[in-house]
Amino acid sequence: MRFVPAIIIATALLLVPVIWVGLDHLISAEDYGGGGAGIDSGARIELERMRQQLDSLNTRIDGLERELARVGNDAAMAPQPGAEDQGFRQSGPNDIVDAYAQLVFIADRRNVNRGMTVLNTRYLVDKLGRPRADLTDQCQSITNERLAGQLVVEEVGPIRVRMLKPAVESLRTVFEKIRRTDPDLYAKINTSGSLCTRLVRGSSTSISNHSYGMALDLNIDGHLDSLADGKTQLGLTILADFFRTEGWIWGAGFGREDSMHFEVSREKLDEWLEAGLL
Repeated sequence: MRFVPAIIIATALLLVPVIWVGLDHLISAEDYGGGGAGIDSGARIELERMRQQLDSLNTRIDGLERELARVGNDAAMAPQPGAEDQGFRQSGPNDIVDAYAQLVFIADRRNVNRGMTVLNTRYLVDKLGRPRADLTDQCQSITNERLAGQLVVEEVGPIRVRMLKPAVESLRTVFEKIRRTDPDLYAKINTSGSLCTRLVRGSSTSISNHSYGMALDLNIDGHLDSLADGKTQLGLTILADFFRTEGWIWGAGFGREDSMHFEVSREKLDEWLEAGLL
């Protein structure tokens, strides 16, 4: 019996290349699409599923090796805590639909906004002015006449928002692409808020981009994503492709990860200013 752990480890090691081959195939398929919004959601879910399976397999191997070295007997066959909890639910007819709200690690999150620039307070104030003279960490109304005159409250795709008109029109484009490409995901999109004129929580000088009506928080099926845990809902990773194509920043790439958050990039704002939309 003492040789069983070694056999399990050997078998697991043989399976790792198999999973990597499948993973590489899916990554290649994703790259073929240029990382664009048209990536098939089923393929992305399968990609994330294989990543989770690979992580789970590596966890199992590490645990078994430690046990084998420590005791070299039947104790090595004990299951490792948490190993079976990793990965995706894979039973029932609605696997893909249910998978949208499941948590996954954010791959290469520091580069998810590559090619775009995050708007900072100095640039926003320079281009648009302050949203109001006095700001606190609580939501207040916009008093900046230029901005207030552009605010609209509208149903945009599956949600209702209060934002600047150019941002709403841009969102309409994003959601229509999602509706055509992935109606199951589209039906599960919820908002956790848009306009909120305030300072960044914990700061006395930085103005939240929510203050300008150019940012919103989204969630899948009403389940809020946790802040700064390095994980996100699978559905949000798919949404991020569509938003990136339209020139929106994803909060998953922030120093303090906030993957529910989407906001207009500096490049997008400059495009609107040049076109006279603001």
